Amino acid sequence: MVDVAKRAGVALSTVSYALNGTRPISEETRQRIYAAMEELGYKPHALARGLASKRSKIIALLFPTPERGLGLTELEFVTSAAEAARNNGYHLVLWSLPTDSSELRQLLQQGLVDGVLVMEVHLNDPRIELLRELEFPFSMIGRSADSSGMSYVDIDFERTTQLAVHYLAELGHRQIGFINHSQEAFAAGYGPTVRVAQHFDEAIATAQLQGVSTFCHDSVSAGYEMFNQLLTEHPSLSALIVMNERAMSGIIQAVSERGWSIPDDISLISLVSSARVAEMTLPTLTTLEPPIAELGALGVDLLIQQLEAHDRELPQALLPCQLVVRGSTGQVRRTER
Repeated sequence: MVDVAKRAGVALSTVSYALNGTRPISEETRQRIYAAMEELGYKPHALARGLASKRSKIIALLFPTPERGLGLTELEFVTSAAEAARNNGYHLVLWSLPTDSSELRQLLQQGLVDGVLVMEVHLNDPRIELLRELEFPFSMIGRSADSSGMSYVDIDFERTTQLAVHYLAELGHRQIGFINHSQEAFAAGYGPTVRVAQHFDEAIATAQLQGVSTFCHDSVSAGYEMFNQLLTEHPSLSALIVMNERAMSGIIQAVSERGWSIPDDISLISLVSSARVAEMTLPTLTTLEPPIAELGALGVDLLIQQLEAHDRELPQALLPCQLVVRGSTGQVRRTER
């Protein structure tokens, strides 16, 4: 900065004002300073500027890598949040610490980031308890069991599950199965797993249909085995709702090995999967697609509002998934298998 000041013929403090915008300077002076920076190849050091301003302009995305790994749909959430941060003049870093990690406290207290965006939220999430204890700015894509006084945006899982069941009922399906994430995810209180399990039972009861719900590990082999087990125990099932996109390939494989076709013999709906995932199978999957770009942008916007606004309002929003009909669903067969 000293070299830039000498080259531009201004005081060192004037260079600081030009970079930080803390005081007004003339446009002619600003242009001289930027020209000097360009000539000298000077780039401001983000962390050094943060020490001076007490703001790093960096936010962290807390995304613990789950047992199923980081899939295409999760990756789209991450990239949408990163783009929203960039559009607002912030950098986004990914912290993939476990939900119960003791390292999180140390990272938060080091002043590396201005705030955090929390994903993969559990009903009783120790990360949320820590953030509230430290009074550290945060927002969530997801929500805990008690989210009062907290800022979040989440999928409306109740409405989304109702849409899936209602659509299948309109096609004439009366026996519907639901394949969820793993039993371990449910026991740990992972929000989507718990909420959709509850809302599926409610939607089936409201529609006066027959339904069966089961858990499945997030893998191709687990999907293959679970489909065969379900159809052995419940041979009258004519449709499946699947919120486990890693198991879907195994399910499709099992259908094929029975000599069945989709959707003639069984209809499949993928719950909370992106279009990119849906279009990778044959036939392409009917999905309840999450508004990924909107969720990512809103989650970041809610956090930045806390960092920059004075009113400290903490909005909350639930967004439903959109039903996109493709080739994996159809009218129920009227004849017996």
